[in-house]
Amino acid sequence: MSEPAHEPWEEPATEAPRRRGGRRDGEGTAGGGRRWRRGAAALLLVLLASAPWWGPRLLAQLAFFRVRRVELVGARYIAPRDILRRLAVDTLASVWDPTGPLQARVAAHPSVKAARVRRKLPGTLVVEVTEWTPVALVPTRDGLRPFDERGVALPTDPAWTPVDVPVLLQRDTTVLRLLGAVQREAPSLFARVSEVRRTGAEELLLRLDTVPVRARTDVTPQRLWEIQPVERDLARRQRRVVELDLRYRDQVIARVQ
Repeated sequence: MSEPAHEPWEEPATEAPRRRGGRRDGEGTAGGGRRWRRGAAALLLVLLASAPWWGPRLLAQLAFFRVRRVELVGARYIAPRDILRRLAVDTLASVWDPTGPLQARVAAHPSVKAARVRRKLPGTLVVEVTEWTPVALVPTRDGLRPFDERGVALPTDPAWTPVDVPVLLQRDTTVLRLLGAVQREAPSLFARVSEVRRTGAEELLLRLDTVPVRARTDVTPQRLWEIQPVERDLARRQRRVVELDLRYRDQVIARVQ
């Protein structure tokens, strides 16, 4: 048998005992006074913060607004300690100090494409960064180094975060730009690329998982996407792909076993 439904239960508030002789002068006004003071303080804060220049400067003198915390948003390959070192803020700094110099110092990091510093009152600075991400590992005199799509070596610390990107035999800006475009526009395809190398002045060989793909140096991410329906069709017919060729216009040539 089903049980009867119950109404949501709430604990009843305890009623304060009534005083004989009515309410004393001033009773019941304390809560309203506190709310009024909080509202007035908030209004004063808004007015000071919106003042042209003297408001934030005045607020910066208050210990209540000293920086006690830094939040880093958007950093995957940059170690937080590197950003904190560039910020160079301590417990004597105020969140009302100008953020322009802080943004400029963070943006000077080689791995930072753009930076923004904003305030979270009362004592937090939020640092938002957009990174230059690694697109390939390239041999250098110091071993394999991560490079971005501009062809710039990045100071990424493998101990902080692993770098899972293709390996190039040498620094090649054309290939790096291609990998950057594929990383942005076709991330699932980029995840399959393990190696890229030139086979001629205008030809490349990309290895996607275990499948070699021949292409021209001007190949686009959209053109690379065209191999996927061919792969699905060959898998459906249980044919093993030896090589895919994109060098011929509007064609995907599959060499199979």
